[in-house]
Amino acid sequence: MRGAEPGAVGLREVVDADLETFLAYEHDPEAVRRSRFTPRERDAFLTHWRKRVLGDPDCLVRTVTVDGEVAGNIVSWSEGDRRFVGYWLGRAYWARGIGSRALGLFLRQERTRPLYADPFSGNTASVRLLRRHGFEDAGTVRYGDDEHVLLALRTPTPAAEDA
Repeated sequence: MRGAEPGAVGLREVVDADLETFLAYEHDPEAVRRSRFTPRERDAFLTHWRKRVLGDPDCLVRTVTVDGEVAGNIVSWSEGDRRFVGYWLGRAYWARGIGSRALGLFLRQERTRPLYADPFSGNTASVRLLRRHGFEDAGTVRYGDDEHVLLALRTPTPAAEDA
């Protein structure tokens, strides 16, 4: 189904039942390889999501859906004086334009600028996606042995009613 036209892409509030799907997506070996993110064990994952993500009023977090099915998640959070965005889609939803549509919708809700992202430099699809949405190079950061690209979105995204 790679390259197939995406269905209706939407964002909604995260419900607890979504977390098991998010966990499965985080443990996908190809996703781990591309992101250079070490997946958490189930209990640590659920605790992190329930307390640090959903339990933090500073986080803006949404479930990405395609035709009503859980495709992944997109989150923004503050770290020091910077606001970051991150996302994770299940492999069945890659290379179909879903990430681009979801990020576009999310950027209409998350109005903080500058907004930063720091994908692994080898995750070229994610870097391209962010650049297509106006994120520009702002340096590099290292996490362990891995170099990540620091990208910043400085210009406002049109509000949903302006699009």
